[in-house]
Amino acid sequence: MSDSSLKQSVLDELQWEPSVDAAHIGVTAKDGIVTLTGDVSSYAEKWAAERAAGRVYGVKGIAEEIKVRYPSDKVDDTDIAQKALQVLSWDLDVPPNKVMVKVEDGWVTLSGTVDWYFQRSAAEADVRKLKGVMGVINNVVITPSVRASDVRAKIEAAFARNAEIEEDDISVTVDGGKVTLIGHVDTWGQDSLAVDTAWSAPGVTQVVDRLAVG
Repeated sequence: MSDSSLKQSVLDELQWEPSVDAAHIGVTAKDGIVTLTGDVSSYAEKWAAERAAGRVYGVKGIAEEIKVRYPSDKVDDTDIAQKALQVLSWDLDVPPNKVMVKVEDGWVTLSGTVDWYFQRSAAEADVRKLKGVMGVINNVVITPSVRASDVRAKIEAAFARNAEIEEDDISVTVDGGKVTLIGHVDTWGQDSLAVDTAWSAPGVTQVVDRLAVG
């Protein structure tokens, strides 16, 4: 795919994504690397734009330079922290009193320990959409509770079930809770899908992505 065709495909996908105002986002493409620029009104929109670009066939990597600019006055860090703790307490996927919140200049840092990746991911999703949030640093740690052989078997089975992943092209190694993926995929989106699939296995605490795209 030519750079111009890839750029247009990304622009079309941004237009298609309802949570993104594509008029405020610029796109350039070179050798499969897509650069996103411009201003958005929330961190959630910035995140959605990056995910939308990653879904496009031919994207091998993303340079994300989008700035978050809230239309109103800056929200106080204390207010963000209070609201973050509140939404976390409402989410049944987040274990009570397991995730701690720190806010500095609109950046939210999450820490603590949980048993599953989906709990860690849910906590980040909860605070991502809050007004005033400029970014999220997720330092929540997953505590492993299963054998490495079980983790590998579950990941390989999940790859085999997924129509978008060629499981024969991906090698999975597990060391404790650390999973390493080696091989190749056709698109950046498939790379993300493979990593997300590995994270979904119980006991995974780290995923090392060594997949080549293209």
